[in-house]
Amino acid sequence: MAMSSPEGVVIIGGGPVGLGLAVELGQRHIPVLLVERREAMHHIPKGQNLTQRTLEHFYFWGCVEALRKARLLPPGYPIGGITAYGNLLSRYWYAAPGREVVNDFYFQTNERLPQYLTEAVLRQRAQLLPTVRCLYGWRAVEIKAGPTGVAVAIEPMDNSEPVRWVTGQYLVGCDGAHSLVREAVGIGRRGPRFDQRMVLAVFRSRALHKHLARFPPRTTYRVLRPEFKGYWQFFGRVDVGEGWFFHAPAFPEAEKDSRAVVKILHQAAGFDFPAVMEHVGFWDLRVEVAEVYQEGRVFIAGDAAHSHPPYGGYGLNSGLEDVVNLGWKLAAALGGWAGPGLLASYSAERQPVFQETGDAIARAIAEDRKFLETYSPERDIAAFEAAWARMASNLPSPQAYEPHYEGSPLVWGPPGGRCGIYGQHLRTARPGHHLFPLALSSGRNVYEELGNFFTLVATGDPAPLTDWERAAQRLGIPLKVVWEPHPERLQSWANQWVLVRPDQYVAWAAEASPPDPATILARAVGHLTAQ
Repeated sequence: MAMSSPEGVVIIGGGPVGLGLAVELGQRHIPVLLVERREAMHHIPKGQNLTQRTLEHFYFWGCVEALRKARLLPPGYPIGGITAYGNLLSRYWYAAPGREVVNDFYFQTNERLPQYLTEAVLRQRAQLLPTVRCLYGWRAVEIKAGPTGVAVAIEPMDNSEPVRWVTGQYLVGCDGAHSLVREAVGIGRRGPRFDQRMVLAVFRSRALHKHLARFPPRTTYRVLRPEFKGYWQFFGRVDVGEGWFFHAPAFPEAEKDSRAVVKILHQAAGFDFPAVMEHVGFWDLRVEVAEVYQEGRVFIAGDAAHSHPPYGGYGLNSGLEDVVNLGWKLAAALGGWAGPGLLASYSAERQPVFQETGDAIARAIAEDRKFLETYSPERDIAAFEAAWARMASNLPSPQAYEPHYEGSPLVWGPPGGRCGIYGQHLRTARPGHHLFPLALSSGRNVYEELGNFFTLVATGDPAPLTDWERAAQRLGIPLKVVWEPHPERLQSWANQWVLVRPDQYVAWAAEASPPDPATILARAVGHLTAQ
C-alpha cells in the first residue's frame, strides 16, 4: 500500500471533526489521508445536539438526509431543556426556549442524535470520495513539520506492522483534548481550571421516562443544587422511552463503588428508579482554549483546539465549524489561488469565537453559583421565588449567540469589528456573518445555488458582472455567479451585490458593484489585510 500523500492533507483523528474535514476536502478533490486509532466506533452518546448551522454542513456534504434517517428521536421531537431547583420533583422549574427560535435564519433545522451515529454517517460519506483514504486502527507516534511539508510516523494499534512515515503538504490535528499534534508543535492552552471531577453515566430506564411526564417533552433535564456550587446535574435523552445519559459532580467514592453513582442519579431525580447501567466514566471539568490554531503547516481543530464541559452543545458543533472554515482555505492553498494571509485567517477567525464561548460557559457557572449562594427557599422563600422568576424570564436568548467574523482580515466588515459570538440573527447580508437563506425567483433557495467556492449573488444592473468574472479569472479564484432578475427578491438582504465565501459567510456586500472587484476578491482570499 502506498502510504505517502505528498500533495494533500494528513488528518490525525477520525472522529466527526476529522471525518468532516476529510469530506470537506474530498469534495474539493484534495488528496486526504486520515489516521484514526479506532476501527469500531464507541457507543457513548455524547455530542448529540446538532445545530441548524451544523445541519447546513451536512447538506453541503451530501449526507443530510442520511443523518436525519439515523436519528433515534421521533421526527419533530422538541429539542430543548428543563431546569429544576433541587431535583426533578421540585415545584421550581422552567423550560427555556431552544434553538428552534432561530430556525428561519438557517437553511436547515437542528437535529439530535448520538455522536457515534453522526460519525457513522460521515464514515460512509468519506468512503465514497475517491481522494479520501482512511486508515482505521492506526495511530500517529511522531510528527516532523518543515517549511515545505509535514511527515508523520504511524503504526497499527495491534503492532502488526512496523512504523511507517506518511507525508503531506499540511497536517491537521483533530485528535482530541490530549492532542499529540498540538503538543508536538508546542501550541499552549489557557483557561480556568475548576478542580471538579465529574461522572458520566449511560443507562436505560423506562421508569425515569414515565416519571418525567410531568414536564413538556424535552431532551435534557438540568438540576441546580446548592452543594454543587453551580455545576450541573443533568439527564439527557438518547431516545424516547428508556435511553439516557447523565452528567454530574462526582462524590469521591463514586469512582470506587458503582452504587454511589446510582445514588447520585436518584438524588438528582428526587426519587428512586430502576436503571440498567451501560457505562460509567469520569472526567475533569475544564475550559481550555488553544492560544493559536496554527503553527506553520500544522493546524488543530475540534477538541484539540478547545476543551470544555458538555454545556450548551458547543463542542461538536464548534469543531465542525472549525473544519468548514479551514477546509476551503487549505483547498485554496493547494489549488494555488490563496493569498499569503488566507491560512493565517483560520486562527484569526476561529480562536476568538471559542475564546468567547469558553468565557461564556465559565461565566454561566459562576452566575449559577452566585444565585445558589444568595437565594434559598429554606432561608427566605419569598426572595428565592422572586429571584427564580427573574432568572426564568431573563434567560440568554439563542438569538444572541451568533458567531461571526466581523473582525476578520478577509471580510469587509464594519470599522472596529471583531470576531466573536455575540451578535444578532438578522436577515440583512452583513460582511462576516452567516448568509440568510432567501428564496429566489427560480423557486430555489439561494443555498441550493451556492457554488463549491465563492459565489456572487447579484441583481439590478448586470453590466459589472464581466468585471467580476475577469477579476476572478486573473486571481485564479473559482467564482460562480447567481443572477437574480427580480431585485425585490434580495430586498431582505438590504444589498443587491453579495459575495459569499465557500463556508456560507458573507465576505462583502453593497447596494452596487464597486469600481474594482479585484480588490474585493483579493482581500477575500488573503491578499489584502487592511481596510
